[in-house]
Order: sequence, then C-alpha cells, then structure tokens
Amino acid sequence: MPYDRSWMDYGLAGALEAGGIALVVGILLYLLVRALFGKGGGWSHGKELAVAYVLTVIVAGGQDIWNLFYFNVVPMQSPTMIRLKLATVHDPDAIGLRVLFELLGGLLGAAIGWAVFSGGFKRLMGHLRGE
Repeated sequence: MPYDRSWMDYGLAGALEAGGIALVVGILLYLLVRALFGKGGGWSHGKELAVAYVLTVIVAGGQDIWNLFYFNVVPMQSPTMIRLKLATVHDPDAIGLRVLFELLGGLLGAAIGWAVFSGGFKRLMGHLRGE
C-alpha cells in the first residue's frame, strides 16, 4: 500500500505492524466483496475469500511485494542506482519479513471476515460437532 511508513518500526515490530494493517484491510475487503458481489451474485464462499485475499495482497502489500521483486530480478548496474532505490524503501533489511507478514495478515483478515460476516464459523462449528 503506498502510504507513508515513517511512523513504522524496523525489523520484526514493523513487520507485525504491516501484518496488522493487512489483517484490517483483509476484513474490510471481504466485507466489501461480500456486499457487492458475493451475496447477490451467487458467489461461493471460496470465490469470495479468494477475491478478497487477492485484493488485500494488492492493496496492503503491493508496494513491498513489488520492491522485493524488483530487488531480486532487475539487475543493478551501478552502486548509485542501488542506493537511490534503497533510499525510497522503508527498512530494506526486513522487507522479506514484512512481505511474509502482509501475506499472512491478509489471509487471516479475509478468513476472519468470512467467519464473522458470512456465518461460516457457525456452520463450521456445527459440522465439527456433528449437528
């Protein structure tokens, strides 16, 4: 998500903050997908979850995922170019950890949204109890 990250911590604490943001975005996007397409469009729960998760990854973690991809794929010919690109990234040392937590937070957020807003948790518990 392209937002100012100057307030975020570094290392594990910053990754946890990014994961928390992704969790909240996942819940909100699941609610939005369910309200706009899922309930009236006849979508299954799996399709709602998948679309909400993909949108969450794009919105909450897109910038970090792109930077991680860029650093690993695009060849850097000069140290000056590397320094310029690294200067635009908040905490480049923990970018992989931040991406991991954004992916997991988005998945957990979409799952929590499903459990809360679709009644899926109630049905799941009923199946586990044998009702």
